[in-house]
Amino acid sequence: MAAAATPRLPLLALGLLLAGTLAFVALARWSGAATLSGAPASAADERLLRFEDRSDGGITIADARSGRAIDSVAPGTNGFLRSAVRGLVRERRRQGLGAETPFRLLLRTDGRLLLEDPATGRQIDLRSFGPTNAGVFARLLTRPST
Repeated sequence: MAAAATPRLPLLALGLLLAGTLAFVALARWSGAATLSGAPASAADERLLRFEDRSDGGITIADARSGRAIDSVAPGTNGFLRSAVRGLVRERRRQGLGAETPFRLLLRTDGRLLLEDPATGRQIDLRSFGPTNAGVFARLLTRPST
């Protein structure tokens, strides 16, 4: 039994489509059209925060300017907040940096909510994780110190 011949026209069309796509992408990158331009939106609100681990496994969140607690996270709860902060702290440790510099929670005028680490330059766009997860951090902007 002989194998069926592979149709050449569909393969040729697919090859031309792939080559055209690659050429278009290369042209856009070399011309600079693929880069984003413009300044980031200005800050609408911000708060400097410290996240302090407690011996019971909880976390105390403090306003870095006043030094006063604004919230706490019970042990074993709020996995999103824990993982977001843990990732930033891990990067600090990797670079040999300590906890001296507070984190910056920033709401931009375009609605983006960012958690920034000024020590490493890393930032997390919290909105990209959905409104529920972003809301965990958004409430820290307006929460009064205790």
